[in-house]
Amino acid sequence: MTDSLITVLLVDDNAANLEILQDNLADSGYALVSACDGVEALEKLTCEPHRYHAVLLDLMMPRMTGMEVLQHMKAHPVLMHVPVIIQTAAASPTDVTEGLAAGAHYYLTKPFEKADLLAILTTAIRDRTAYLSVQEELESTAGTLQLLHNGTFGFRTLEEARRLAALLAHAYPDPSRVVTGLLELLLNAVEHGNLGITYDEKSHLLDQGQLDEEIARRLQEPAYADRCAVATFIRHGHDLHLSVIDEGAGFDWRPFLHLDPQRAFDTHGRGIATAKMVSFDSLEYHGTGNHVETVVHLHPQATANGDLAV
Repeated sequence: MTDSLITVLLVDDNAANLEILQDNLADSGYALVSACDGVEALEKLTCEPHRYHAVLLDLMMPRMTGMEVLQHMKAHPVLMHVPVIIQTAAASPTDVTEGLAAGAHYYLTKPFEKADLLAILTTAIRDRTAYLSVQEELESTAGTLQLLHNGTFGFRTLEEARRLAALLAHAYPDPSRVVTGLLELLLNAVEHGNLGITYDEKSHLLDQGQLDEEIARRLQEPAYADRCAVATFIRHGHDLHLSVIDEGAGFDWRPFLHLDPQRAFDTHGRGIATAKMVSFDSLEYHGTGNHVETVVHLHPQATANGDLAV
């Protein structure tokens, strides 16, 4: 079970920097926990892995660097899903790429504006809350979907996308591996696909805290109200295929297949690349970008164990 109070871990070996973070977040409504170096941070994280919704992590620290903390978190079955925001005074594109590849979700440049801190942290907590919601759905959903051979599902709203992600995850041998990737692709089909919210528009809406309101508004507009995205699952031989098609105009998907240091300081834009790296064995977009296909390869023993319908 997760703590109902949203808790953020602040990690920095500089007491003045910790005080700045605490002052900036004093009115945020979040519970704030501090750690003065990487060793203390990792101790607190591993003692209560379900407690934290996000970690603000300094890179350069004694005893254990921020990158080492991140590596330990990504090796932990619970902590690997906690969003990490790296604080850095300066970072080369190579450093940023290394951090993103290691699993950092966001970067925050020192010195930072309070508004930037709140925008990035709000987005990280939004992502964490969505993941926890889907995880709860996973736990309450029967595992009999391992028997699913094929199926087609229509969805319109973010809530329907989240519920479908939790449902479909049980059709895979490792639900926890694929659920975040499924969630990203299904949410993307609603937000950017059917509702036509562009990358820049989403950035602005997140900064203003108005994304949910704009999504609700567009769902009621005649131009978008009847649009329905379709997810098709097919079990074929030793492969599990998922196709997601929306009714939008599409987008230039190519830059989003890889972690780009140029977007590391944005509040979003890493979900597709992360899904490709973590959740699926292959992920390909087609045409204008309103059609994506993924594949997960099954181990041969899955057939022998009866998990694979032929």
